[in-house]
Amino acid sequence: MVRISGVVLPAHKHIGIALTAIKGIGRPLARRICGELKIDTFVKAESLNEEQEARLRSRVEKELTEGELIRKVSLDIKRLQDIGTWRGMRHRKKLPVRGQTSRRNARTKRGKKKTGLSGRTTLTKT
Repeated sequence: MVRISGVVLPAHKHIGIALTAIKGIGRPLARRICGELKIDTFVKAESLNEEQEARLRSRVEKELTEGELIRKVSLDIKRLQDIGTWRGMRHRKKLPVRGQTSRRNARTKRGKKKTGLSGRTTLTKT
């Protein structure tokens, strides 16, 4: 059982894939980390020795992961909202931010479709 950054890595997966269980580490970064530490990416996470685990742990701590990453992203969004940018306004209104159309699409962001007479639901006889 390998535990890095407060996340238990899946033991049955290759270490190149298992590292992606940590928020903020994707496949390219996982491959780069394994290359720097000279760890084969196809070795299973459960078969790492303690020295390799310690090197992985110390290397991953240098990256922005988990809670620190979430905090940084939320502060960046708050900064955009405070200075009144277009992206900040779109975040505040819970609309698509990156230029997607929202007239017909973006149902997951906008919520359930409102129909007819000012969005009221009609009662049916039971």
